[in-house]
Amino acid sequence: MANNYYDILGVKRDASEQEIKQAYRRLARQHHPDVNPGNKSAEDRFKKINEAYEVLSDKDKRQKYDQYGDQWQHADRFAQAGPQAHSAGPFDFAQGKSGQARWQDMGGGATGFHHFEGDIDSLFDEMFGRTYARQARPRRGQDAESPIEITLEEAYNSATRTIAFPTQAPCPTCGGSGVIQNLTCSNCRGTGVATRVQRLEVKIPAGVRTGSRIRVAGKGQSGSGGAGDLYLVVTVRPHPVFECKGDDLYVEVPIPLTVAALGGEVQVPTPKGKLALRVPAETQNGKVFRLAGQGMPHLGESSRGDMFARANVVLPTHLTEAEKELFRKLHGLRPT
Repeated sequence: MANNYYDILGVKRDASEQEIKQAYRRLARQHHPDVNPGNKSAEDRFKKINEAYEVLSDKDKRQKYDQYGDQWQHADRFAQAGPQAHSAGPFDFAQGKSGQARWQDMGGGATGFHHFEGDIDSLFDEMFGRTYARQARPRRGQDAESPIEITLEEAYNSATRTIAFPTQAPCPTCGGSGVIQNLTCSNCRGTGVATRVQRLEVKIPAGVRTGSRIRVAGKGQSGSGGAGDLYLVVTVRPHPVFECKGDDLYVEVPIPLTVAALGGEVQVPTPKGKLALRVPAETQNGKVFRLAGQGMPHLGESSRGDMFARANVVLPTHLTEAEKELFRKLHGLRPT
């Protein structure tokens, strides 16, 4: 076997899941490409470490690996060959010195293989006429999240913001190992990871709402297969005038008593300015007017929600004697 996964991670074959995980983290920090820029040997070592951990951290894969070694990926083929292919067959599959596979005749000699010891890939090439190669797959870094709070106007019009968010990278002091000359690194306190603040200019698209996630490609955690993505989780601050429900806006509009009774025109506030609203005569307090297309933008579309203006009929105050007299006359005409 070209590479023994247990030896690569430096653990015993009966190592626990926790021991395997700890060994992987320690070695991954030590050989990470970001810690060893331009070091091809460290990069190859990092790929082998990831390859070993991908198998040994998976219970099913590890079981197949323990049984079939470097050819664990073909375990299903071996199983389909029937019991004669392994336990009752002429071959004894074992592991020889230096991680090599050993096949030996268990009797009968019908196969023509009385003894073979060496790289199992060579034997499979001979038997099947092909090379069973496995390549380590680079791993993409993890995605990250960061909260962002915006105003309703920014959600309405779109905006550009400069944000600051924490990111993690291998500690520059210890190179990601967590130790310096057998002493715990004082910068990262032995974790091998350093946190730094990154500033980034991002575009806030029109139509986002509380709970929306804005994706910023390639700004997540770093990895051998490229960085993950950063997701900005949006919270739209409450507005003193408008209430937002989905893509619709709600607003209260003060209407003088005389306009509500006789009809007229009032101004309705919107995030982009004021609009004139025609109020019919005898408008009751609480009546709701719909202003189509005056709400929040639909995310990713050119259309908008609606605005709903609720009439708040305002009674006059500080009445003059003449005004009071008019109300007395009205009361006489319309007694309760």
